[in-house]
Amino acid sequence: MKYSYLAVDRKNKKNRGEVTAESRDEVKRILAERGMTALEISEAKEGSVDQSDLPIWQRDFGVKDPHEVVLPTKKVLSTLNQMAIMMKSGISLSMSMEVLLDTEADKDMKKILTIISSELYNGVPLSQSMASFKTFPTIVISLVAAGEANGRLDMAFENASDIVHRELVLSGKIKSAMMYPGFLMGLTLVMIIVMSMFVLPSFASVFTAFGSDLPAISKMVMAFSDFMLDWWWLLIIIVVGLVTGFKSLLKYNESFAMWLAEHLLTIPIIGDVMRTTYIARFCNIMASLTDAGVSILRALELSRDVISNIFMKDCLSQVIEDVKIGTPINVSMSHYPVFDTILVSMVRVGEESGMFSDSMHKMADLYQEQSDEATKRLTDAMTPAMTIIVAGIVGVVAVSIVMPMFGMYGVVAESAQ
Repeated sequence: MKYSYLAVDRKNKKNRGEVTAESRDEVKRILAERGMTALEISEAKEGSVDQSDLPIWQRDFGVKDPHEVVLPTKKVLSTLNQMAIMMKSGISLSMSMEVLLDTEADKDMKKILTIISSELYNGVPLSQSMASFKTFPTIVISLVAAGEANGRLDMAFENASDIVHRELVLSGKIKSAMMYPGFLMGLTLVMIIVMSMFVLPSFASVFTAFGSDLPAISKMVMAFSDFMLDWWWLLIIIVVGLVTGFKSLLKYNESFAMWLAEHLLTIPIIGDVMRTTYIARFCNIMASLTDAGVSILRALELSRDVISNIFMKDCLSQVIEDVKIGTPINVSMSHYPVFDTILVSMVRVGEESGMFSDSMHKMADLYQEQSDEATKRLTDAMTPAMTIIVAGIVGVVAVSIVMPMFGMYGVVAESAQ
């Protein structure tokens, strides 16, 4: 019988083709002898053609390479939680993988687990196999590698799931905090566009018909409405140009990007949210990694890489370079104002007492609380600010419409006399 297959080789390259065999297991064996791992095996349809023999424009590109797939964080967290529970219950790694494969409903995750299980059977370390998939964060892979080294994979998966869960909660809080102000801002833009392009033009024609003199505020609003009607395309070009130019500056001008990243941290309220959030993330990951037995230098590098602010990342890079030559972490951190005194002091206590991970756990909780408070202050400040902006826009438009009406009534009264 002829079977169609999709497989990946040792270089993680996708291969599609057909092979004649008596069963699917024999197909897997044949592919394994060729150095490939089967992703999909199905009976070849009569008249089917090997995709590799077809021109590129006739090939089927619908199947995604599992190594390139990035699954939602919640799905990764669910898998890590299941592995942590099973391994803490004493279930072996191979049996845990089989249970996951039997219960997994997500097709992409099932393909990933199938490849990992096959590579484990062939003697490939779990961390090495996971590292070939983009869906697993580097931090998770490092924790698994540390768990393999010290024989505590159960703790490794538990720490990994804890880190991913904290990151998910933190991201969710920030998104929730920005949702209402973002809604108000979007509502304001929609209101401006609707009034400028539909409401104001109808009033303008009425005022013109009566020949009443328009107040200065009305003329200004009507002029803006005319601009939106006639030159809306120019406005779109300007906005797109500004956004493109700003992104280009950030990407290609390192000094500008560094200047912006540094000064974003000094903005009242917003800067506090960003700084405390980044430090909370740094402390949490440092605590989990050092708990798992990852070296201080490697933990610092991984913790640095999860921070998106390039100024803070640069400061941590300098700290790492200092630590490499024997400088204590707290001494190096004290040279950079972005790390406040309490963090530096607690790092020093952890280094001198040999309880570094405990100190980091406490600081992670402290900065998480500060981040929550700063986020709440930001929401509390933005909500009335956006309300005032919306009310101001509505007020200006209302005044620009009402004032000419009084003039129009005067013209009507004079005509009646």
